[in-house]
Amino acid sequence: MNFLSIFDVIGPNMIGPSSSHTAGAVAIALSARKMFGGEITRVTFTLYGSFAKTYKGHGTDKALLGGILGFSTDDERIRDAFELANEMGVEYKFHIDEETVTNHPNTADILLENENGHKLFVRGESIGGGKMKIVRINNVNVEFTGEYSTLIVQQIDKPGVVAHITQCLSLHNINIAFMRLFRESKGTAAFTVVESDQPIPRDILQYIKINPNVQDLMLIEM
Repeated sequence: MNFLSIFDVIGPNMIGPSSSHTAGAVAIALSARKMFGGEITRVTFTLYGSFAKTYKGHGTDKALLGGILGFSTDDERIRDAFELANEMGVEYKFHIDEETVTNHPNTADILLENENGHKLFVRGESIGGGKMKIVRINNVNVEFTGEYSTLIVQQIDKPGVVAHITQCLSLHNINIAFMRLFRESKGTAAFTVVESDQPIPRDILQYIKINPNVQDLMLIEM
């Protein structure tokens, strides 16, 4: 039997009329921002399903942009996200796709860029009650909620990489709540996603980077 908490009933502390279309959208974009890790100069959003149909009325566009600017779900600055993005020099575009059928009706693609041309593609789904899932990074399907401290290791799928990651975490006394490997195919691009119910220290990244098959590291700190 699945039990509901009081937060599932009353919803999150938030700005906006809809936990799915505003709070969930903020959560998707804020996680994408944390994954990108650096200054964002350009962002392109593609909205699908009900996001595409109601994004203006429910403030999904402001919510997504607010998350990219680093605002949490209850930050009143979300209302002024367009103006603040212009002031911060963040270019933004919204594409509406009402034809593509996605796995969830509240789906958004986010393409982030910086001034040096570095890009990160993230797809997220708002699954209700202000909660969300990240379901794709670049060309690889993944799945995590962002409710835990989350380490994402971009790697080449070679023997020993996962063992190296777990050894680094063990040496730093990090308790692993969930750990999963996602990949395009054997021996190609892959992501190891580690979720912990304790903070993952940023200085652990330098040890994980030592493995030559580790290409990039992203940390969603809680």
